[in-house]
Amino acid sequence: MELINHLGEISKPFKNAVVTIGNFDGVHIGHRALFRQVMEKARSIGGTSVVMTFEPHPIRVLNCNKHFPLITLYEQKLELIGAIGIDTLVCVPFTQEFAATPAHTFVKEILCELIGMKSAVVGQDYSFGKKREGNISLLREMGTTYGFEVIISGWVKLGDRRISSTKIRNLVLEGNVEEAKELLGRHYQVRGTVMRGRDRGGRLLGFPTANLKLYDELSPKGGVYVVTVECHGNTHKGVANIGYSPTFDNGEFSIEAHIFDFDQDIYDQPIRVNFIQRLRGEKKFPGPEALAAQIGLDIEKARGILSNV
Repeated sequence: MELINHLGEISKPFKNAVVTIGNFDGVHIGHRALFRQVMEKARSIGGTSVVMTFEPHPIRVLNCNKHFPLITLYEQKLELIGAIGIDTLVCVPFTQEFAATPAHTFVKEILCELIGMKSAVVGQDYSFGKKREGNISLLREMGTTYGFEVIISGWVKLGDRRISSTKIRNLVLEGNVEEAKELLGRHYQVRGTVMRGRDRGGRLLGFPTANLKLYDELSPKGGVYVVTVECHGNTHKGVANIGYSPTFDNGEFSIEAHIFDFDQDIYDQPIRVNFIQRLRGEKKFPGPEALAAQIGLDIEKARGILSNV
């Protein structure tokens, strides 16, 4: 996949560009269906499949008082889109200046003249341009004027549920990582660097843990989870605790993963944690011994669940 990080990097229009535009937070199964539609259309006209997205998320530029955690930060979004097979990803730096671009200018000068769009594939509620003044009706009108086709992609549903980034975000925040997986098409994942903790996991409890300094912003609800951990190109099974370690009354939020049958030194190394299932909420135990006994039960249950993963 060719990555364009700024519109100024485009020296000439792409051949018969088929374009979709959006934020695509999560790159969920609805987004992927849209991308496949773009690729199929591009193949049918001997063209280039193009995804246009924005960094940072526009809402962070347009509304400073509204901040929500993203499902996928930029690095992971690039990986996921690249894995689908899109030819070109255009990531536009989103600024107040860009936000002020009139809808007509955006379509004519950027999509048609710069990118060479011959077909636009968009969702039913697509809007664009300054103050979201552009809509499907305007896009179709401009398509007639400037010679591009407009394809409206239908909603992707799972059962009777419409798939959306907002729905997935709420599921993760609720700890419902199993349902989130159904809508994402993969397990929800966080990434981070292993940092040194208080060494309580191994020293006091007998279960050494990797303490994670998160890159990601969206953390599942506190509790104990069945997980897999990707490290140095290998995937390992384990459990993870998210929360404030109430048994020790330290009040500090942490994500700690215990990796089964693992004794490597991975301090300062990047790892990825995939959430399979939530086992239980956080609980304050009378002391380390009671907590260690519960962790043993959690691990036994997790091994059983992971035997089918």
